[in-house]
Order: sequence, then C-alpha cells, then structure tokens
Amino acid sequence: MRSAESLPGLPLLDTFARKHDYLRISITDRCNLRCQYCMPEEMVWMERADILSFEEILRFTRVAVSVGVTKARITGGEPLLRKDVVSLVERLAAIEGIEDLSLTTNGVLLRKLAEPLYKAGLRRVNISLDSLRPDRYHELTRRDQLPQVLDGIEAAADAGFSPIKINAVMMKDVNVDEAIEFALLSRTRPFHVRFLEYMPLDGQELWKHEDVVTGAQILARIRETGDVVAVESDDLSEVARRWRFEDGEGEIGFINPVSEPFCGACSRIRLTADGMIKNCLLGNDEFNVKRLMRTGGDDEEIASLIRLAVQMKAEHHGINRPGFEKLVRNMSRVGG
Repeated sequence: MRSAESLPGLPLLDTFARKHDYLRISITDRCNLRCQYCMPEEMVWMERADILSFEEILRFTRVAVSVGVTKARITGGEPLLRKDVVSLVERLAAIEGIEDLSLTTNGVLLRKLAEPLYKAGLRRVNISLDSLRPDRYHELTRRDQLPQVLDGIEAAADAGFSPIKINAVMMKDVNVDEAIEFALLSRTRPFHVRFLEYMPLDGQELWKHEDVVTGAQILARIRETGDVVAVESDDLSEVARRWRFEDGEGEIGFINPVSEPFCGACSRIRLTADGMIKNCLLGNDEFNVKRLMRTGGDDEEIASLIRLAVQMKAEHHGINRPGFEKLVRNMSRVGG
C-alpha cells in the first residue's frame, strides 16, 4: 500500500483556481438538541457500523494533509457526544502538517470536556448559540439546556481557549431582536460573536428566502449602540466580515453566504460522519471514500478521490439563482 507520506504535496486546486486547505470533519450525526432549522424533532440516527472509525478518520486526514490540507475542524451533529472524542482530538493534533485544529459544539457538554480537550491539543472552539433567553432557547432547540451552554462557555474561557467564537443564526421574526444583546458580549469579554445568515440546511423544505436577515441589516442595528470599526484581514479565504466596538475586548463577525456569497474564495472540503466527501456545504454531490477505504483502496486512491471531489466543485452554491436545489440531508448528517 502506498502511504500518504509518499504522495506529492501539490496544492489542492479546483477548476476555478481556488486552493483547498481546510477540512471539516464530522464525527457523528447524533445531537442532544433538536434545533428547528437543522432537523426534525424525531430523528433516525445512522447505524454505528456506517459511521467512520477513528482510524478511518485519522487515515483520511493524513491523506488530506498530504494533498494540501493544513487546517481541520471537528464537527457533528454534536461532536462531544462521540465516545473518546478527547482521544481523537489528541491524535488529530499530533498529525504533522495540521497547523490549526478547532471544534464546533453546541456547548451543552463543554463544562466537563473543555479542560481535557485543551490539554489534548485543541485551541479554538466555536459554540453555536441562537438565543440568550431561556424560553426562546427552549423553543428553538426543543431542549432546556441554556444554563449548561453558558456554563460551558465559561469553562472554555477558564481552560484557555482563545478566541472563543459564539455563532448565532439570525432569523426574521424569531431572534433578530437579540442581535444587540449578542453583540454586546464582545464589548466586555474577548469573545468573537459571529452572526450567520439563515441557510437552507434543514432538509425539510422549511427554509424561505424572506426569513433571512442579512449581515448588513444586523450591523445597522449594532451601530445604534456605539461606534464600531472594521477589522482588516489579509486572509483571502476569510468568510467573516469582521468588526469590533472601539471600546470592546472582542470582535463581531458577519458570515453572509446568502446576501454576499463568498464562494469565490472557498477553501473548504468536508468529510461526513458516514464517510462521504462533500465539496460544498449546500451542494448534494458526495464522493464515497468510506467504500474505498473499506474495500482495500490505498492512500493514493484516496488522494485521487479527494482531488476529483475538488475538481467537480461548482463555481457557486446557487442559493440566489434559478434552479437552486436545497440540501437533501439534514445539517446534522452533513456536518457544520
């Protein structure tokens, strides 16, 4: 078998000359919340045998690094539900060539795991949180877990994570009235609060374009509370438009895939929990690397499949264009 280490480290480019160096790794489809824009209340989970093992995840990541990946993010579902997740983090962090390793979580289990994850080599966490009000949080997630999430954020800060990013999906007539409240978290604490535009990720045909609140609209609201200044970035693949209060400790970011698509600088590929390579979060194309690994494929064949997936990547996600096809799978089955 030809190993990943022997493969040439050429840039991972698509047909539009976009360099792909960022891998999102979903390690489970399971979640302890039932966010309405993500999944139905009753879910049928994948069979355990269909989920990639840690050894398969690590093998794929090593091959991905050999073809140009330098950054990785662990996602789900809720990744902290995966047994022995701390061990996986430690092993991923030890892969030579991974320069940045992060994790996205809903924060419910973070109080217990923040310190072990930090000691394992994780340095950055994104915490998904769409309401700071207990009744609304319960309505959005169908679970009463807000105190645990807020406690988890404090645990992450105590453990040393920096920056701590708090991701809030803003929706018309749902939670946009909390935008200022969220933004002010970055004024007194070194948090990076990021507002995400509502995307069609539910797989249930519930998303409507008119429910989207744009980043520009939220920024206009925030400007009413005080002076904010733009934060410049030299990273062409940076997806967030970044701002901060002049007297603030943290930052405010706007991720605007609907109103201001950033497809032209996209650097991401995804590995789903059941072993599919996805070249676009909002696309339905999938490439079965699990089957390849489980039928004796070598590392060179895996690398070729990664390159093929990137080569087949469309120019844009098409949300604002005629003929756009919504995501077939729920977000929890795809990975954030």
